[in-house]
Amino acid sequence: MRTPILVLAGLSAILLSTPALAEGRLHIFNWGEYTSPELIAKFEAAHDVRVTVDEYDSNETMLARVRGGNSGYDIVVPGDYAVQVMIAQGLLEETRPDQMPNFRHVEERFIDVSWDPGRRYTAPWTHGLTGFAVNTDAYKGPADSIALLFDPPEALRGRIAMLDDMVSIIHAAERYVGVPRCTADRAELKQVRDALMKARPFWRTYSVDSINKLVSGEADVAQTWSGSAVVVRQQLPGVKFVFTREVMEGFSDNVAVLKGAPNPENARLFQNFVMDPENAALTSEFAGYANAIKGSGAFLSDALKTAPELDLPQDVAMEFVPPCPAEVMEVYSAIWTELRR
Repeated sequence: MRTPILVLAGLSAILLSTPALAEGRLHIFNWGEYTSPELIAKFEAAHDVRVTVDEYDSNETMLARVRGGNSGYDIVVPGDYAVQVMIAQGLLEETRPDQMPNFRHVEERFIDVSWDPGRRYTAPWTHGLTGFAVNTDAYKGPADSIALLFDPPEALRGRIAMLDDMVSIIHAAERYVGVPRCTADRAELKQVRDALMKARPFWRTYSVDSINKLVSGEADVAQTWSGSAVVVRQQLPGVKFVFTREVMEGFSDNVAVLKGAPNPENARLFQNFVMDPENAALTSEFAGYANAIKGSGAFLSDALKTAPELDLPQDVAMEFVPPCPAEVMEVYSAIWTELRR
């Protein structure tokens, strides 16, 4: 059901207000290296708003910070499954991005999404894949399977950098052993645990900037995100993001407003702002990821338009994974604790 006329009228007044009415502040809590300074400067100039940005390294870190309330943040940028969790727990304001002026630019396939059907809470930010990249200057062997992370050849043992991300690593193990994501079957979870424990000696580091270990020479393979591979390949041309024969994990990050945000009007202005094609292009150029905004391609560099990491081959399968049940997450946490011990 569409928003009532009075609510829509109020929202329109906010969005169409003059810069003087939007004076104040905006506090953003976003992933590291994910917020374009040019985008922020442009928003500040357009709306006479002073913006501060703090960073986190995982959805779980962000959730832990905001669950207690009174975080001081207005905007967060949760991944798809985290949006579902936050809506269910009453952590987000229903800001109705679907009624904002720039919503007309959102690609159709990113409107009726499973984590926020119709976009009542979130505006799209960027989307990509979680997988791994290889420095082909250092390793010239076959790389078409997630098995390279879990059962690597001798030359790569101790040369693999993993993300410091419980969910991504455990989902990767589920793909490797061939069980469903979020499985609650104890025998299948034991398979996942055993695969992780076997692979642990092969992994050099756990880090949110895992792919930079390729640049430093500490690793030859890194679990990472497709956009990070785009950025690093510009420094190290031998870096190749691998499209695996196993189904790949897709993600979509989203701009959301926290319940009780101290600057809700400015937060709504920001949601509308990021759905403008030129502004969405600024985010993509900075972070290296595709966006869901029609017309943004006209503002992208040729290097990003032709980036192979952003062009999913037709024979590669991709899935968005919904939130796992609480009982499964408890098992995940126990496995993760043992893995990192």
